[in-house]
Amino acid sequence: MSLHRPLHDGWTVTAVSSTGRLGPVIAGVPAIVPGCVHTDLLHAGIIDDPYLDDNETRLNWIGHTAWAYETTFTWSDTGDDRADLVCEGLDTVATVVLNGVELGATANMHRSYRFPARHLLREGRNTLKVLFDPPYEYAEKWQAALGDRPGAYTEPYQFIRKMACNFGWDWGPTVVTSGIWAPIGLHAWSAARLAEVRPLVTLDGADGVVEVHITVDRAVEEPLTLTVSVDEITEELLLAAGERQAVVRLTVPDPEKWWPRGHGAQPLYDLTVRLGEEIWTRRIGFRSVRLDRSDDAFTLVVNGKPVFVKGFNWIPDDCFPSRLTRERVAERFSQAAGAGANALRVWGGGRYESDDFYDLADEMGLLIWQDFPFACAAYPEEGPFGREVEAEAREHVSRLARHPSLAIWCGNNENIEGHTDWDWQDGLAGRTWGGGFYYDLLPRVIAELDPTRPYWPGSPYSGAPDLSPNDPAKGTMHIWTVWNTHDYTHYADYTPRFVAEFGFQGPPTYATLRAAVSDDPLTPDSPGVRHHQKAVDGGAKLLRGLGDHLPAPSGFDDWHYFTQVNQARAVAFGVERFRALAPYCMGTLVWQLNDCWPVTSWSAVDGGGRRKPLWYALRRAFADRLVTFQSRRVAMVNDTDETWQGELELVRLTLEGEPLAKERVAVAAPPRGTAWVHLPDAVAKAERPGQQVLSATLDGVRALRFFAEDPALDYPPADLDTSVEAVGSGLRVSVTARTVVRDLAFFPDRLDPLSRVDDQLLSLLPGETAVFHIEGGAPDPEALTRFPVMRCVNERR
Repeated sequence: MSLHRPLHDGWTVTAVSSTGRLGPVIAGVPAIVPGCVHTDLLHAGIIDDPYLDDNETRLNWIGHTAWAYETTFTWSDTGDDRADLVCEGLDTVATVVLNGVELGATANMHRSYRFPARHLLREGRNTLKVLFDPPYEYAEKWQAALGDRPGAYTEPYQFIRKMACNFGWDWGPTVVTSGIWAPIGLHAWSAARLAEVRPLVTLDGADGVVEVHITVDRAVEEPLTLTVSVDEITEELLLAAGERQAVVRLTVPDPEKWWPRGHGAQPLYDLTVRLGEEIWTRRIGFRSVRLDRSDDAFTLVVNGKPVFVKGFNWIPDDCFPSRLTRERVAERFSQAAGAGANALRVWGGGRYESDDFYDLADEMGLLIWQDFPFACAAYPEEGPFGREVEAEAREHVSRLARHPSLAIWCGNNENIEGHTDWDWQDGLAGRTWGGGFYYDLLPRVIAELDPTRPYWPGSPYSGAPDLSPNDPAKGTMHIWTVWNTHDYTHYADYTPRFVAEFGFQGPPTYATLRAAVSDDPLTPDSPGVRHHQKAVDGGAKLLRGLGDHLPAPSGFDDWHYFTQVNQARAVAFGVERFRALAPYCMGTLVWQLNDCWPVTSWSAVDGGGRRKPLWYALRRAFADRLVTFQSRRVAMVNDTDETWQGELELVRLTLEGEPLAKERVAVAAPPRGTAWVHLPDAVAKAERPGQQVLSATLDGVRALRFFAEDPALDYPPADLDTSVEAVGSGLRVSVTARTVVRDLAFFPDRLDPLSRVDDQLLSLLPGETAVFHIEGGAPDPEALTRFPVMRCVNERR
């Protein structure tokens, strides 16, 4: 018999002591479990929302305070052999006390814990306490004991096994949490229980193979029967008295293969393991994955087929993980897939994500690149950290091995690059920095527990410890010259094999920013707007990044629109460059999909869950079929299994729409390939660059190239005919251009925060019509077509 009982009710939280930081007196405040101190104090009205204005700056004391969580519960002896207290997530340095007796201690947010508790349980009322030490105190203790280590920030996040970005990042607030962040409860059982089920799923020719590794905990030493089944195939195994481990192998003839989105379907099969009355059921998918490194390539091969990886980096979607529901993850995944992505990289400064996260990735065909949680710092390997890292790695490699979406394990984010290129070595003076994890411990754990998928020591990384880690010609690279120091056209100077990070900033949508910042008026440099920009010199970089591409902003509305447009153009420029390099380049992962709070950042979806203009630009840049200008050539990128052929129409026009030169070229882009056309001089050269534009169209897919940057173009003021009509629950806006119109966009969230639009940043030639659909809220129809809701670069004022 097995009984799981959640212990989520009746909790209180109390501030026990503080390490030199004054905070309010807090005793017996009702607490929500799962949760954390910040969310409990927010719910109780003791603190203001850390996401609003600069409230976070007054909450630093929370991470310097010891906290006690306490509840009572009743218990009756059911006669079970064992009763365990199961803690799925404690953040972070905790002592667990049951009825006045210490059950155990923890120091790792990334682990779960199981404590035998039956001997301490009493009939009737029981008291459970979880005492949390201040995270800063623990981290600073080990920092002093082991010697400091360099990192991207002054916070000591590398000295505690906790979500690093809790300590602040260049897109996130400093909210150092404590609490019971995942479910907690009692598990009563008899005879034996399933302690671990680790399916390794592969293909053997046309057959699917499931090798199920099972570990049991025993209360008795008698023989046990295990039954394993998948797709109506069942194997039964007798586990002899005293045995605790078994491997059951099942072969499924000719199963449907699981594919990444855009390459096929995502069939999933139920895998069931039975031990007595206990039943474990999860879904698996049959596919193979390997990493092709021939000739320094970095190509993921799924089911024998090379896959061009196009997608996003994923950061924690909230600083407080307990608030992240399955529905919210599903919304983000839909946004990623809606933009054309087939992959997400779980970045190493966050955490191992929830079961819901990977289940949804399986269902939606999103390949997952999983970093181990190490980022932007030298990490100590001695003290408690070696055993903690091994324990968390073993737990999560075993937990996640069943997921077909999980394509690759990666040791860390930017730590190898930091050790090699960021002047860390002199400061380290021979102390450990994490290399033993990335080159030894983690690959050993993967080889033992999950040999079905590749491991990569870090990103960026070129394939060997003695190579320059960010070499474009080898392995994976990160490109941060663009944004930090260079114009976005510098992406064209790179010829990489796989770009795992690159990006450009833009502000959040108006509704998201307005809800988080109370500045009146909003300006690019008002206090709240500045506080919600965490990048060093971020505001100045946004303006410098406009360069010659767009006019200098005049006031907040121009700043907001032009910097969003520039973000969209910059990242789309990079994506198109890297896609056109296929198959030499076989991956482009944009930094980043999402935000953890309302902030100006590199995201495509802001902290309010709203799509920024970048998202719409990436939907075009990630499309299965893409036409893109690359220097003096046009590339037709075809990421489908069918040949893309037809006549490429090249037209050079005046900005008034008068054709000056035309060429037609027969093209055929092979399946999952690219066709190239050199631009004939007749269309490639403009006698008056400020007055002309070049159009390239194949099968309805179009690219435009303007011969000069916007401030140098002799634009006619945009002349538009607009109409707005109610359609169903929303509004349809039709726009017909009488002149050229550049980057036409609607921002209905300025009228109603619930309103959204289906497209953005469309450029129209004279005579063309575009239709936009507005859904949600109740925006004023007349205001939709007025400044600042309707915008284009060459608008009339």
